Amino acid sequence: MILVLNCGSQSIKWKVFDKKLRVTKEGKREVLNSENFENILEEEINNLKSLEINLIGHRVVHGKDLFYEPTKITEENLKQLEELNYLAPLHNPFNVLGIKVCQKNFPGVLQIAVFDTEFFKNLTEIAYTYALPEKVSRICLPADRQGFRKYGFHGISHEYAASAAAKAMADKKKARKIITIHLGGGSSIAAIKNGKAVDTSMGFSPLSGTVMMTRPGDVDDEIIFKMVEKFGLEKTNEILNNNSGVKGICGESEMLEVLRIISNKRTENPEQQRRTELALDVFVYSIQKFIGSYFAILGGCDVLVFTGAIGSGSAKIRNMICKNLDILKKTKILAIKPDEELAIANKIIDLKN
Repeated sequence: MILVLNCGSQSIKWKVFDKKLRVTKEGKREVLNSENFENILEEEINNLKSLEINLIGHRVVHGKDLFYEPTKITEENLKQLEELNYLAPLHNPFNVLGIKVCQKNFPGVLQIAVFDTEFFKNLTEIAYTYALPEKVSRICLPADRQGFRKYGFHGISHEYAASAAAKAMADKKKARKIITIHLGGGSSIAAIKNGKAVDTSMGFSPLSGTVMMTRPGDVDDEIIFKMVEKFGLEKTNEILNNNSGVKGICGESEMLEVLRIISNKRTENPEQQRRTELALDVFVYSIQKFIGSYFAILGGCDVLVFTGAIGSGSAKIRNMICKNLDILKKTKILAIKPDEELAIANKIIDLKN
């Protein structure tokens, strides 16, 4: 059987598949306090030790330019993965922890890492290049072969959603230009042409792009300079990753709570009501801008696909995003439930030998 482990910053998801990739068992745990992450992970994995697991797949967010393909884990490349933790501090440390816990509980079982960055490995040089002096990359990141560049994230989800959308279309010719929108705790958008990624909203790290639940997306760099001057580097990093985005505007980091506040019309706190409505409007507006830019880059859009917990789970959010976007008049709009675990299982099943 195949175990696929998907460790996020605030959740642990896993599925067990048989050799025909049918789910035989699955589970999900929310982890609100990162200090409890390892203990909860140990509990989840311990409950699976009685199963005959002979292959384990892991979602890893950032592979940089070192890892672009599904990779069999060794002690050497696991150390290399740990060195990338700084690039995705909300994700990679937990991804690596998942690998280590599985190594301890399933000794000798092959572990394979599948990377969110893989889907974007063939972006053109025009799409992935930042307009910075080349020598700056070498000075700032001397160990890098490629330096500062766009890597893109949520690739497993975007690839799965685009593939599922294309299969759902009766006329395959009408599924050549696809925009996928992954909305969850983190959010990103991808432009896809003929099954290949053309561009994506996240960049060197998962911090840029659209407004997210706790991350600001694109901000003027001068603002970050001022924040570092005032708060220092470590505190600024914490603010940008954990206390910005929708949460930064209204104080709420869960979209369900945002929608509840807006629908309830809390008259006892009109300012909170206003800030929450503003946060949602800013969230939607930032996504609409990317849809427009990718429509231009692709030369149209055959299918617009929403995925992720928020994207596929909230018709209200989808309607808000699509409302008044005249460019979508001839575009098929779909909601695809994410299944990163199945996508990972598909990628690793043939790599056992």
